Amino acid sequence: MIPSVSLKPLHWHPYIEPVEVEAATPAQLEAMKVTPSNKKISEYVRTLVHDPESYVARTALFNAIMYVEGGLNRADRELGALGASIVNGCKYCAVVHARRHVQLAENDAVVSAIYFERADVLGARDAAIYHFARRLSVTPSEATSEDVAALRAAGMDDQEIVDLIHAIAIFGWANRLMHVLGHADLNK
Repeated sequence: MIPSVSLKPLHWHPYIEPVEVEAATPAQLEAMKVTPSNKKISEYVRTLVHDPESYVARTALFNAIMYVEGGLNRADRELGALGASIVNGCKYCAVVHARRHVQLAENDAVVSAIYFERADVLGARDAAIYHFARRLSVTPSEATSEDVAALRAAGMDDQEIVDLIHAIAIFGWANRLMHVLGHADLNK
């Protein structure tokens, strides 16, 4: 668990100098247009865009997994991302996706239970999603048909399960990418 982390937004500090928007190449400027956020272009995006082609591929995949309409609802995708980020030790992503889950679910009961290490009080669906996210993140090859059966028993269909697997799996990569490119803390 991450008991030392609050839900206060963290600041990510890059180890590689981010591309300055004013000095970006036309390819980098074009690549930054695929950013899903309606916020300013972050230091993280400006760090990734050193390689505009891989940034576009990464972001298109991320957007297709996390922001697609239909299938698994967005709050459940965020819960999967939260579980993966906790296991992977990515405090920045854990805070972002915990806050997003609270916003989408319109309550903080699930996130509070997780942060106060009371996952045992989660409802069946949330518990199954959280358990699966953690299991798949610790050692993916140890996830079993019983894990999938638990998701089905909690009311998930095959499309939702595949969507959850995608959300968890992309955070196995995204968390590691963020870790090698910088670190997060409460300081600006």
